[in-house]
Amino acid sequence: MTTTLPNPTNRQQATCCTPTAAVAPSPAESRDLARKLKALSDPTRLQLLQLVAAHPGGRACICDLTEPLGVTQPTVSHHMKLLAESGFVTREQQGKWAYYTMRPEALDDLGQHLVRLGHPCN
Repeated sequence: MTTTLPNPTNRQQATCCTPTAAVAPSPAESRDLARKLKALSDPTRLQLLQLVAAHPGGRACICDLTEPLGVTQPTVSHHMKLLAESGFVTREQQGKWAYYTMRPEALDDLGQHLVRLGHPCN
């Protein structure tokens, strides 16, 4: 007895779309996504983001971020500036100290962009 299995190539073609210009991100969107991914690609920035998120209300003073990582304040300031420019945190100056607040919606947006990369037709 011969059993014929469905051709997976035909099934993929039936359930997948053909990429079009409407699906492809614009060059500006691609640059923005790359900038955000680059900001998160540094281990120190990931640790800083986790530290800010762990503080009450997702808000931390830069003075609270230097000791846990064992880095200098200028180094933390540099990394936090990149995270702020990428939209992952907001910065508020109070006196001589900067306070950073986590923006969870920025991570949600990034996650949605990544999902669309894997499923461009959705």
